[in-house]
Amino acid sequence: MVEASPKIVVVVPTYNERENLPVLAGLLAELELPNLHLLVVDDNSPDGTGDLADELAAAAPDSVAVLHRTEKDGLGRAYVAGLTRALEDGAEVVVQMDADLSHPASVIPTMVRTLLDGDAAVVLGSRYVPGGSTAAEWPWHRKALSAWANFYVNTILRLGVRDATAGFKAWRAETLRAIDLPSIRSNGYSFQVEMNHRVVREGLRIAEVPITFEERVEGASKMSLGVQLESALTPWKLLFGKGSRKS
Repeated sequence: MVEASPKIVVVVPTYNERENLPVLAGLLAELELPNLHLLVVDDNSPDGTGDLADELAAAAPDSVAVLHRTEKDGLGRAYVAGLTRALEDGAEVVVQMDADLSHPASVIPTMVRTLLDGDAAVVLGSRYVPGGSTAAEWPWHRKALSAWANFYVNTILRLGVRDATAGFKAWRAETLRAIDLPSIRSNGYSFQVEMNHRVVREGLRIAEVPITFEERVEGASKMSLGVQLESALTPWKLLFGKGSRKS
């Protein structure tokens, strides 16, 4: 008997990503990964991204689904909603990635293979392991800020990973259940740090594979001052137990 391929769901939050979403959907469809599904989590985008996502789902109902949320209340909340829906829909592997084409879809098979063939609880697409890199278009001060953010987070929380703020990840379903996904409180980009912290607290292993991070092609960055402030404070809150899961 041929063993069935695990169900893989790629969760992609969107807000005003009308130009990028169909390109990403096309890249995912070209991957040689059986049982691969796309779940778009749209935060009521005023540019019509949600309507476009519905059109993609109507054209490929067996592989594309859409979760519509009524308000834009942060990347973390969108991811919690999307990851939760993926688990409810029977995903065995859940991939999280941005819609802006900064994460290379071509690396997903390597991430999934690394996850399933080893003992890792989650695999990060990492800019800072050998073979990885940040966008060539980034000015030196942005590269320095990104490197500093990783040093800062790892110094406080000792996560033991090169790319602590990575947003491109492949999860085992049982890992997401083990870290008590619904109780994640961080929002914005600090959500990524809290997720990694939960994994380490559970004594589980994080693996990293190299990626080349690209600058977004279309649309505007979602990085605001409020998001940056939350990202700076979150490691300290996690270290001293504020917002951490209750035992």
